[in-house]
Parts: sequence; structure tokens; C-alpha cells
Amino acid sequence: MYLPSWLSQLYRGLSRPIRRTTQPIWGSLSRSLVLSSQRRNPEFSSFVVRTNTCGELRSSHLGQEVTLCGWIQYRRQNTFLVLRDFHGLVQVIIPQDESAASVRKILCEAPMESVVQVSGTVISRPAGQENPKMPTGEIEIKVKTAELLNACKKLPFEIKDFMKKTEALRLQYRYLDLRSFQMQYNLRLRSQMVMKMRDYLCNLHGFVDIETPTLFKRTPGGAKEFLVPSREPGKFYSLPQSPQQFKQLLMVGGLDRYFQVARCYRDEGSRPDRQPEFTQIIDISDVFRNTEIGFLQDALSKPHGTVKAICIPEGAKYLKRKDIESIRKFSADHFDQEILPVFLNTNRNWNSPVANFIRESKRPELIRLMETQEEDVVLLMAGEHNKACSLLGKLRLECADLLETRGVVLRDPTLFSFLWVVDFPLFLPKEENPRELESAHHPFTAPHPSDIHLLYTEPEKVRSQHYDLVLNGNEIGGGSIRIHNAELQRYILATLLKEDVKLLSHILQALDYGAPPHGGIALGLDRLICLVTGSPSIRDVIAFPKSFRGHDLMSNTPDSIPPEELKPYHIQVSWPTDSKAAKAH
Repeated sequence: MYLPSWLSQLYRGLSRPIRRTTQPIWGSLSRSLVLSSQRRNPEFSSFVVRTNTCGELRSSHLGQEVTLCGWIQYRRQNTFLVLRDFHGLVQVIIPQDESAASVRKILCEAPMESVVQVSGTVISRPAGQENPKMPTGEIEIKVKTAELLNACKKLPFEIKDFMKKTEALRLQYRYLDLRSFQMQYNLRLRSQMVMKMRDYLCNLHGFVDIETPTLFKRTPGGAKEFLVPSREPGKFYSLPQSPQQFKQLLMVGGLDRYFQVARCYRDEGSRPDRQPEFTQIIDISDVFRNTEIGFLQDALSKPHGTVKAICIPEGAKYLKRKDIESIRKFSADHFDQEILPVFLNTNRNWNSPVANFIRESKRPELIRLMETQEEDVVLLMAGEHNKACSLLGKLRLECADLLETRGVVLRDPTLFSFLWVVDFPLFLPKEENPRELESAHHPFTAPHPSDIHLLYTEPEKVRSQHYDLVLNGNEIGGGSIRIHNAELQRYILATLLKEDVKLLSHILQALDYGAPPHGGIALGLDRLICLVTGSPSIRDVIAFPKSFRGHDLMSNTPDSIPPEELKPYHIQVSWPTDSKAAKAH
């Protein structure tokens, strides 16, 4: 059997005995690949005549004959233009003499963002006309020949980072948005970070990179899953919301140090995921323990009832009436909860008798307990403990965004503050039926060793071996120690969570065959890179993201499928009535 030389080297490299070393076995192979990639064969492509990229030329290249390809980014007075590729910018001088009329015509008439190829000489810019802001700012190209490779039609928006574009427009023409400097920077940084991660895990710590299947089966717990029809009647695949079970099975199989850059599919709305902190939630129940205000008294009389508040520093100075109304609407729409804004200074409660009464009667206590100043605003709510904390946590971030739009500097994007969150509850009461339990993390999370006895008496009090990693207020990763005992796993699934254990028979069987103690963590790569680049949304660090509603605006996906193409999958679409369809739109 004949093997190409590079494949022979790969085979010989993989056939060597495994040694404990951090040196990769790919040395000679990678060198041969690099060398072969530098060979140019005009028979395959006429564009390999490019000698340099637009961003690499410097004074050291003076006098050299070069050929460049790129987009026309800028042109002035038909005298010079700026050529751009994915490596940078370079200034090109348009020839003015009659002998170069054809070249001048191409470079002067080509629309912006057209692709051109130019050949010429690297020369120095005239004294005093250097551009220190451009890496290539000391030189320019004196053009001799030019070719228009592809003319550009009128663009839906200019390829400039300072141009304000709606996100919907950016996503619809994503292939154009990707040309922007910021998107180029974000995606190239993402690539470099992933390479560093792989190098660190594989070469320094002996991890193994393994891909896990995309088509799997429906499993209980966690986020909603996307279903994929099969050609067997009534049977579906499920896209994994996380390769959780595969992680465990690999560890059972002896691959104790495994990782992958995994695709996770969750049937839920996306969000910008910007969650830094700027103020604390304070419990002020004791201040109102003997209050005569009805709704506060009613809340405190119930189990787990509480009165909590957050302080918006200088809120009276920066927030307007419409901002306060927006905060109250957010609370009502998302949490079905009333928020009471209390201004501590002058007459700013906008005819709210309750807020006025609280300010007058409890003002000294609020100022002492919450350490507020005259210009601060207190957002107060009464209700069940968990609901109150969740709502005020969301409002804290909403208020931070509002203040920053007013020019208040609250969060330093260059500062990275990490935090581990531990001692989560193993179970939470189901929202639709509080008497039943659901997993706080996922059903494979191990209970805290000190609390195992409570599983059989008071399971709601059991802590889990679950941990979250937080950066600048954003959860960037989470994981847990897993259950490695089949009997314990079966008890939690069947008895406490009332799940159908048949769906997980494969993992229960694996745990019965000598499964070692194991655990892991998953980092949200998109969210992490979003924080590192300072992007306001994870969609700014993904090449082709979905919209907030999960749509691909560029290709108009999801799309309808003709009935005849659904027949092999034994699926029939049940269309909504006109009234329901109208509501959906």
C-alpha cells in the first residue's frame, strides 16, 4: 500500500512507544506541512502571485517589487487609496501620468470595498506625511499595474467600526460585518485562546481531546433540548445540551483527563450575558417588622417572607422618571412583582404616598443600615426570599447599565475579578409543584459527603458538590463532582426526582462496572471571550450567531419544509389557527 510522505511520517510518529514527555511528536511532520504550504503552483490558482499582505510592509521593504490583494477601504481625490486585507492596511499611490491611464481608471472607478490586485514598488512617504497610527505608515506603494478582481455593489452599511448599525442588520449581512476590525480582532483572539488552552491541557497536563456525538437521546433534567427526527416512526434524536454523560462515560473508560471544545444545544432564548456587580442587596426586614404598611406586613407574615432593597448611588442625580418606570415595568413583566423606589432627598417620590411615608418614618434607619447618601435612590421590594433576591440581582445590573449610559463609570473593563461559588443546594422545589424536587445543577451531581444521611430524611437540606466560576459578575464556568455509585444514582433519579431510569440505563450500567470517583468543569468559551474582549454581547465573538429569538437572519433559518420531505420522518405539521398565528407574529 502506498502512503503519501506526510501520512507515512504521521503513521511512524503514532507508532512510537508512548513516553512521558511534554515534547510533541509532530515536529518533522509540521515542518514538512509548512514547507509544502509555501510552494506555489499557478496551475491551481492564479492569485498566488500575491507576495505580501497589506499589513506587513515596513521601511525594511523599501525598493522591493510587491503584489498585494485587498479591499478598497478609502480613496481621496483620486490620488491615493487605502487597501485592506485581514492583516492590515497599506496606502497605495494612484499613478497620474497618461501612460498609466488604464491603471488609474481601475483604481479611481472601482467602488469602495471592491477587491483589487496591485503591483508596484515600496517607497517612503514624503517627509512629514508619515502616519504613526498605521503600522505601515512609513511607506506607500507606487503602483505599476492593477486588476479589478471583483467590483462591489452598493453596501447596506459601511465597513467601519464607528458606524452605528443595528444588530439585526449586522446579523443579516454577517459576512460583511465580519470584515470589521472589531470582529476580526474578536475571532482571531478567540482562535489564539483556544490554541493556548489546547496546548496547556494536552502538552503540559496530559489531557486528551475527544469529540463526542452530536446526535444522542433525550435525557431528564437541565435545559430544553432540540429534537431531530429519525426515519423510524415516532423516534427522535436529541441534540445534547451538554456532553455531560459522555464526560462520565469517558472517565469510567479510563480517560481521566479528557476535554473538548463542545457544541451545546439548548432550546432557550439567548441573552447578552453581561452581569457585573456594583452594589449589594441588603435585608431590611427588621426595619419594617412593626410597620403599618399593609403589603409589607403581609409579606413578612408569610413563610420565607422578606423585605429587601438595593441602593442606586446618586440615582436621583442621573435617573429620570422614564428610567424608574422602566425599572418598575421590568419587575412586573419578568417577575410579576412590584418595586417601590424611595428617593431620600426632597420631594422626588412622584406622588407615591407609600414611598413618602417610608421616607419620612424610616429615613434615619435606612440611611444608617444601607449607608446611603442624599442623592441615592433605594429600590425596595417585599416578597418571598429567593424571588426577592433574584429580582433585585437583575435590577442591580439593569441600573448599572442605565447609569453607565449616563456617563457614570462603575465597572473597569480592564480589571478581572474571579470568584468561586460553592455549597449550592442539591435540590430545589419545582416551581409548578413545590412539593416535588428537581436538580439544582443536574441529576448526576454528587451530594456533599457530610449531608448524605439527609438524602433519606430531609433531601431539600442536602448540599451539593457543585461549583461555579464567576468573572466580573458573570458565570463563566460550572461543574461538579459526579455520583460514581450506581445505587445512589438510581435512588436519586427514581425516588427523589421521580425520573424514568430507563432513559439512563446506559450510565447506570456503566457505574456498576468499577466507575472511579470523577468530576469536571465546563467553561463557557463564548462568555469568557466576550469578557476578555469587552464585547457587550456573546454574539460579537461568534462568527455566525443566532438572534435573540434563535433565528439566523442571514439565511432566514429556521425555515419551512415541504410536506413531501417530511413524509420519510413520519411527521405532519399541525398549523395554528389564524388567531394563534396572529398572536405569534
